[in-house]
Amino acid sequence: MQNRPLLIVIACALMSTGMSCARQRSSTPPVPVAPVDNGPVANESDVPPPKPLPAGVEDTGIFNVRLETTKGDIVIEVHPAWAPLGAARFRELVESGFYKDCAFFRVVPGFIVQWGMNADPVVHATWGDNNLVDDPVLQSNQKGYVTFANGGANSRSTQVFINYADNSRLEENYPGFAPIGTVVEGLGNAFAINSEYREQPDQRRITSAGNDYLKSAFPNLDYIKRASVEKSAP
Repeated sequence: MQNRPLLIVIACALMSTGMSCARQRSSTPPVPVAPVDNGPVANESDVPPPKPLPAGVEDTGIFNVRLETTKGDIVIEVHPAWAPLGAARFRELVESGFYKDCAFFRVVPGFIVQWGMNADPVVHATWGDNNLVDDPVLQSNQKGYVTFANGGANSRSTQVFINYADNSRLEENYPGFAPIGTVVEGLGNAFAINSEYREQPDQRRITSAGNDYLKSAFPNLDYIKRASVEKSAP
């Protein structure tokens, strides 16, 4: 299965902030800690404008994805021109219902909020080795930008994160972190997602037991209730 490494590369990027990139090994429920404040309430005006695209690349085919979450709706504007393979995979996962009841299982204030492990281990297993070739990185991992997690070159699969801050070090130091879009509505809801468990949920346990494990060990996690493609540009 390819899910476990998806956490490791991004976690290692946190070493500069003093956070450990050690793999999670504990299978016992953690002791909850108080959520950490992400700073001032975020809104869409905080999202930096995109970089100009290379000559000959037109920003067409844009569509919105609405995540109906336990903290309120989050709308992501997806730009296929930025990362064609990633954008197509994200739409495929949304339209297939893959993200229904998915937990925000990794929430690191000042860094990212991550999701994309299916509630049902059987469903999740069907995507385990269905990895994408990397898209060229045309945008930067700025606040409010949305990107696939990966564990190295050509390893994107189902996990996605929203950047809580300027994380441009990701694409500068590691391959494959190509943003696919930005949050255009509900960025404050994304920042309000419960962070008390940080990186404690064990991806190996999620892979084998899905939401049964998460709801037992981490009862206060937030979830995606439903994801849908809301509109496509003409």
